[in-house]
Parts: sequence; structure tokens; C-alpha cells
Amino acid sequence: MRAIVQLTDCASVTVDNQEIASIGTGLTVFLGIGHDDTVADASYLAEKIVNLRIFHDEAGKMNLSLKDIAGELLVVSQFTLYGDCRKGRRPSFDAAAPPQIAVELYETFATLCRDLGVAVACGQFQAEMIVKLTNHGPVTMLLDSKRQF
Repeated sequence: MRAIVQLTDCASVTVDNQEIASIGTGLTVFLGIGHDDTVADASYLAEKIVNLRIFHDEAGKMNLSLKDIAGELLVVSQFTLYGDCRKGRRPSFDAAAPPQIAVELYETFATLCRDLGVAVACGQFQAEMIVKLTNHGPVTMLLDSKRQF
């Protein structure tokens, strides 16, 4: 499971010209699910992201987590995180989980984050979405449940 995590002042998701989700200060997570991912991968990333200390404390040091600041989380499914562009000019998505498996792990990830005490908003799985966000810092982290990076 892969995630792009961005520290955001605000973020929203629109589908078919209608806003379906929005958050204030917190994290926007673009979540990609691989064909061999399991609930253990979702659990690892949920725990890591909710407790990742990337918010500034009163001294200006990255020392606070999403939980510490009572921030919100926006989760957006993004299978393209498993796009392989090494050959040719058209990405291969063979490493991405099929939708019927990915949707369950996507929902599991969101539930695990909620269970950790965080307010969670979600995009719409398999929809064409417009995601708007204000990245603060900018702070962007790449995470992989297999610890490949």
C-alpha cells in the first residue's frame, strides 16, 4: 500500500460538480492499493499516518501529529500510485489491486483511522474526482507499507 501524505490547510473533493468531502487543517492522503496488500498494510499505514509528527509545535519544529493538533484527514483513492512507467510511454497498472479488493482495503484504512480517533472524510472510489488542496509548507511525504521507500 502506498500513500502520498500532504500537510494541508484545507482540501476538498468534487464529483460531477458537487463537493462530496472537505476538511480543514490536517492531512490529505492519496492512497494506492497493490494486488498483494492486506489489512496488515492498511493498519500499518493508518497508525503511521495518524501519528506522523509533521506539524509544527510552538517552537517551529516538526513535532506534532494529526492527533496532537486534532486535525482532519481526507483520504482519496489513487490507483495510479502503482503505475509503472519504466517501459514505453503508457503506464502499466498491473501492480494495482483489482477494484473489488481495493475498495475493501480503502474503506478498511479509513475505518482504522477513525478508530484511532481522527475525523476522516473520503473521496469516491473509482470516480473521476477534482481534488483541491492547499499544501502547507509544502510538506509532502511518501509512504509504503512494504517499506520500499
